Amino acid sequence: MNKNIKNIKDIKKKSTKNSKNAIDKALLKDIYKKRDPDSRKYDFGYLLVIGGSHHYCGASYLSALAALRSGCDMVRVIAPRRASDVIAGYSPNLSTVPLEGSIVEIKHVDTLIEETNVLEAVSGGKCAVLIGGGISRSPETKEAVVSYLSQVNVPLVVDAEGIHALEGNQAVIAGKKLLLTPHAYEFFVLTGKKTDGLTLEQKMELVAGEAARLQTTILLKGKIDILSDGGKTMLGHTGNALMTKGGLGDTLAGIAGALMARGVDPFAAGAAAAYINGAAGEAAGRKLGEGMTATDVIEMIPGILPGYSY
Repeated sequence: MNKNIKNIKDIKKKSTKNSKNAIDKALLKDIYKKRDPDSRKYDFGYLLVIGGSHHYCGASYLSALAALRSGCDMVRVIAPRRASDVIAGYSPNLSTVPLEGSIVEIKHVDTLIEETNVLEAVSGGKCAVLIGGGISRSPETKEAVVSYLSQVNVPLVVDAEGIHALEGNQAVIAGKKLLLTPHAYEFFVLTGKKTDGLTLEQKMELVAGEAARLQTTILLKGKIDILSDGGKTMLGHTGNALMTKGGLGDTLAGIAGALMARGVDPFAAGAAAAYINGAAGEAAGRKLGEGMTATDVIEMIPGILPGYSY
């Protein structure tokens, strides 16, 4: 058993929705407090979403909209022109920066760095970056993602194709304020280790061990979400069987990005995002059943958050 994991067997025995090791709504009250009347723009986060390609426009949009519904003050999307233009047409609530070409390439890294620097400056450090959704798995894009990650120190959520870019390049994330949000196959791409056929206890050991090895925080998505930073490990029980629908990993990543932009640490952001996304999925499922979509889940997010009168 990995020496960094404490009480894994006890966690497994108590892995119910009411367990002290289970992620629950109480965590949200520590994050979402009533806003000061003197609050200003960006006090509650500015998220930069980097993703998309000529063929994939939806992922970045879903992440960005989920971030807004989770309380983020401002979201900007950087994507290749077609994706950027489509996203800009979806909603006036989002700002976009179009990149020339059909995919993100190494020639765009200077622009990504510049936009990140602006993000930090205007937000006073209340910011984060989400990278990966729909960004393509081409060698050129992987090179650009790795180059970008090696040069920035803002809080980061790396999802989807961004995780694929880390295959063989994990050193660029070590020690950063960063959350990885893989499903089982992306976890295999990242680590070379499969989770199929493992017990919950074995999966927990594996996730915690890899988080410790990579010096990062990992949220492995599944029927029961497993979150670990290599020391602490928690389990997420919200969600339902309808959450196989496309885009619900993107919504999770967007929620996590919004929370990290508020200043929440990667572990707590991962825990809260898993709870919110799953609970919103449950609410959408009760209302719409098989017809539920990712945008329906996004619309349910505000009802999951603590309510305050302003």
